[in-house]
Amino acid sequence: MRPTVLLAALVPLLAATALRGSEACCATPPAATPAATTEAAETTAAKPAEGHPLRGVIVGVLAERSSLLVKHEEIPGVMRAMTMLLKVDADTLAAAKKDQPITATLLKKADGWWLQDVKPVEPAAS
Repeated sequence: MRPTVLLAALVPLLAATALRGSEACCATPPAATPAATTEAAETTAAKPAEGHPLRGVIVGVLAERSSLLVKHEEIPGVMRAMTMLLKVDADTLAAAKKDQPITATLLKKADGWWLQDVKPVEPAAS
């Protein structure tokens, strides 16, 4: 078969396929029902921010950066054990003490890693 004849046979086939594909991709989605919209909103509102449990020791309190320098244990599936700067809220910053063992929830936010629900760990009674 000559290239010109082959091309002439393929052009209508390709055009039909492209049109059929564009109809599927550009079709207006059906309007959401009020029940579906309410259910989606409840699911989103009920879902807490995903966090990871953290155990570590406060190595430094950096008030000017609203952060704690924390030496933490490995967080399986997230990161190895390391010392890193973690952002905290003002109340946590005010209560933080250098060399204090803590537990907390580690969260990844748009502006970096944050600690939430920071609690001091009391030494075990012997």
